Amino acid sequence: MKKEYKNHILLVNPWIYDFAAYDFWAKPIGLLYIGSILKKFGYNISYIDCLDRFHPKAKKRVEPDSRCGRGPYLKTKIEKPKGLEDVPKNFYRYGIKRNQFVEALSSIEKPSLILVTSFMTYQYQGIIETISLLKNSFPDAPVILGGIYANLCYEHALTNSGADFVIKGEGIKQALKLAKKYTGQKTLFEFNAEDFNSYPYPAFNLQNKIAYIPIMTSKGCPYSCAYCASKYLNPNFIKRDYNAVAKEIFFWHKKFKVKDFVFYDDALLIDSKNHIIPMLEKIIAKGYNVRFHTPNALHAKNISEKAAFLMFKAGFHSIKIGLETADFEKRKAIDNKITNEDFTNAVTNLKKAGFVDKQIGAYLLTGLPKQSVKEMEAGIKFVKQAGITPVLAYYTPIPHTRMWDDAVKASRYDLNADPIYTNNAIFPCMDNPFSDEKILYLKKLAASP
Repeated sequence: MKKEYKNHILLVNPWIYDFAAYDFWAKPIGLLYIGSILKKFGYNISYIDCLDRFHPKAKKRVEPDSRCGRGPYLKTKIEKPKGLEDVPKNFYRYGIKRNQFVEALSSIEKPSLILVTSFMTYQYQGIIETISLLKNSFPDAPVILGGIYANLCYEHALTNSGADFVIKGEGIKQALKLAKKYTGQKTLFEFNAEDFNSYPYPAFNLQNKIAYIPIMTSKGCPYSCAYCASKYLNPNFIKRDYNAVAKEIFFWHKKFKVKDFVFYDDALLIDSKNHIIPMLEKIIAKGYNVRFHTPNALHAKNISEKAAFLMFKAGFHSIKIGLETADFEKRKAIDNKITNEDFTNAVTNLKKAGFVDKQIGAYLLTGLPKQSVKEMEAGIKFVKQAGITPVLAYYTPIPHTRMWDDAVKASRYDLNADPIYTNNAIFPCMDNPFSDEKILYLKKLAASP
């Protein structure tokens, strides 16, 4: 029986269409923030997650604790996208089965408005399919598309996604205006999107199962790295009060028994004396058995001896450092956030605090424009000599970044013609052909003792 809602808004996390995908602590935190804010304004919210690893009809599941919350998505082999037919890899729809999504749509009341989020630019085909099915089920409900793809490839999304509106810029403000327009709901107060402390907790409780909780203590980044779009997506760097962050962690742990917490910050350790350090001290004082992870990487220059000690004591389980390249003479063209000395000190401080080699990884960008295999080899060897784990981060050309023009010139594909060609699985900026054998060699080199 369908639930009857008034002022009903449906949130949808779409499928991923790609050569490879895995749940490395990936949740649509922006969409779920909007959901909780809309609920605060009196709207009725439904949520369908096309990437739900814990769908009631899923036959195979990886229990959260076994991999710190991570796990594989269900996948269905589909036809390769036009222009990439010659790529010697299988192409998949990642997430729940198509009929399961259709069943979910048939079980809910017609929404007044549908909000769809987006992730990587080259995964837009999953968004198109998702929106098409939404339109079939609810032809009169406006579909709003936001998120990373919508922002970075706005014109492409307008033309191809099938959405009625594409949000560019601050999504929360626009979502609230559209919700008011299409439901007629009157709001009692104004929401200040610039005051991060006023945000309610993201609506993770709408999930079938909470395997982990992403945490944001800040939005944006003070750096402007050539390969990164953080500055474009979040021009202002704003932080939450550390007390509020600690309270959120305590809330999810106590009420939902969550053990794994994942920091989504792009600059977690900035101004650590007034931010992360007092926050960690509050967490340590509670003595909870929790694990923290930093998949977005930490800036090495901010990993002081005190910060490393407190991170270890608080329960940080996996640490990633944003090294990107070990060629320190050339790195000025990439970023200015780290020196050789910064990196060495960071590793020393982490090990001194008690972290073991396997807990510490350093990201190395792989497949940059004009980057040679020799340069990539050197980076792997440099990280291994430091006694930690090299982590290959395949480069994705991103519009609106300083490196975009170089990527366009270096690529064997016409990157401006279609976002599909920016897929990092095909190493679009490497010489053609760039064989799987070379990548397999680099992966083996990184994994070897």
